[in-house]
Amino acid sequence: MTTRPRSPGALRRTLTAVTAGALALAGAVALPASPAHADATTSGDVIANLWSYNWDSVASECTDVLGPNGYGAVWVAPPAESLKQPNYYWWDVYQPYSYELSGRFGTAAEFASMVTACHSAGVKVYTDAVINHTAAQTGTGYNGTTITDKYDTPEWDPDDYHTSAECNDSDMIIDDWSNLAEIQNCELLGLPDLETEDDDVRSGIAAFLNKQIALGVDGFRVDAAKHMPVADLDAIRAKLRDTTSGAEPYVFQEVYPGSTPPASDYYPVGDVLDFTYASRVKSAFQGNVSDLESLPTSGVLPPANSVSFVTNHDTERNGLHMSYKDGDTYRLANVFQLAYKWSTPTVYSGFEFSSSDQAPPNSGGFVTDTNCSGGWYCLQRDTAVTGMVKWHNAVGAQAVTNWATKSSSVIGFGRGSAGYVAINNGSSAATYTFATGMADGTYANVTDNGATTVTVAGGNATLTIPAKRAIAFYDGEFTPCDTSCEEPGDGTDMTFNVTATTVWGTNVFVVGSIAALGSWNPADAIPLSPASYPKWSGSVTVPRSTAFEFKYIKKDGSGNVTWESGANRSYTTGSSSGYSTDDTWK
Repeated sequence: MTTRPRSPGALRRTLTAVTAGALALAGAVALPASPAHADATTSGDVIANLWSYNWDSVASECTDVLGPNGYGAVWVAPPAESLKQPNYYWWDVYQPYSYELSGRFGTAAEFASMVTACHSAGVKVYTDAVINHTAAQTGTGYNGTTITDKYDTPEWDPDDYHTSAECNDSDMIIDDWSNLAEIQNCELLGLPDLETEDDDVRSGIAAFLNKQIALGVDGFRVDAAKHMPVADLDAIRAKLRDTTSGAEPYVFQEVYPGSTPPASDYYPVGDVLDFTYASRVKSAFQGNVSDLESLPTSGVLPPANSVSFVTNHDTERNGLHMSYKDGDTYRLANVFQLAYKWSTPTVYSGFEFSSSDQAPPNSGGFVTDTNCSGGWYCLQRDTAVTGMVKWHNAVGAQAVTNWATKSSSVIGFGRGSAGYVAINNGSSAATYTFATGMADGTYANVTDNGATTVTVAGGNATLTIPAKRAIAFYDGEFTPCDTSCEEPGDGTDMTFNVTATTVWGTNVFVVGSIAALGSWNPADAIPLSPASYPKWSGSVTVPRSTAFEFKYIKKDGSGNVTWESGANRSYTTGSSSGYSTDDTWK
């Protein structure tokens, strides 16, 4: 098998040794420290994963946010026509009906316009390639295609799919996840499995991808890659044309964790999304961030072969990784990902949900425009994140240096002499002096969009880092983000206290009108602790400067729900941190 050269764009990171030492950081205002050594707004390698955005919204985001703030690429949803079932669940788009490019997110013309707009903004476009299978459910697709036999689609006939003979299992279900033949020849969740070892099938898949390349698409995230043999994927890749820029398309693959097949098998085809990286980051930010010093030896994939992420559309729903519901901690984990020298980073942006199958905001199933409110959570616009994208671009390939562990919640590290970051995952502000390795001067703090400054003297900076925040600065001129940036989901801890008597086996919860409180869904209500019975208490991150309603409920051992009586309770948070209630069950 031939290993083909690949690059996500600007920077290919390789790990260098992490050296222990002291770090430095200070405070911030938008003053450059010295003449710019790098244009941090020039596109780098950071990928914005705008999951479930429609094509018009992706185009606008490239133009207004991604391009101006230095994102290198945008990763968009599967563009093929897909199943349109009555509940319009998000997973419709992972059940292809045809390879037409008109579907849930817009028309083929709108897709082409989106690619052009992103290129004009200096942003590459990667699409989600669902090529292992077609739809498990019959019905009608988003472009009007009707399927009555799941093994007979506009592109494929029954003999293009694996049968029970190749699967070696009469029910076609993957029962043994250590059996490579089952994993790659049986049906994942009942999805018809294409016979990718057949050259006609390979050519048909390549034609679908080449149609996108002709429109300017720069690469693909391969869905369910572990369910296809490496030889088949390599043969399909060999049939792909160069992109309109003259480069080979960039390929990165979803290889879900498991012993069979290992992620390393797929390195010859392209990079691999690193699920272990996201798990290690979650563990640290929900435990001790000081553990991140040993990240390189914690089982994560090699940086030269991987793409990192903090969460994705699957793992934020199944609890494997963090989500927007983790509030400030989630933002801080993304700050770390952009600061640490490792693999190509991704920033995930999706929609809020109260149930795992929930559809994105839509009209008749067709996804409506993303407005970064009304159910969307736009982390890519967060000023701390846009600032760190610029920081990431400015420090380039500099090694991690001057690592400092000040406590289990406070760490700092530099990237050579190009930049420095200090992170406080604690519940209160922390003041420490860090050895930054940077030249003396005054630097803009990029995490608050340059509202404050950091002073380095004698290579050291004394920093007061707010709770659940970071301070970061780099050697070069910082350009603040304009009004297109914001602080979505800027959260604060709120403790709910209610005095309520119960019988054994019955527990008390809080549920309310915002996603952090389950959006009125009792199944997603926040459990309270009876440690100080009859007072029940629990803390949750809720948005700042937000009005919401809530009620307390009781659930017994059989799942029966009792709502407290009377009108909904109401609360409005301010712009500061820390709120609490002192209520009595009604």
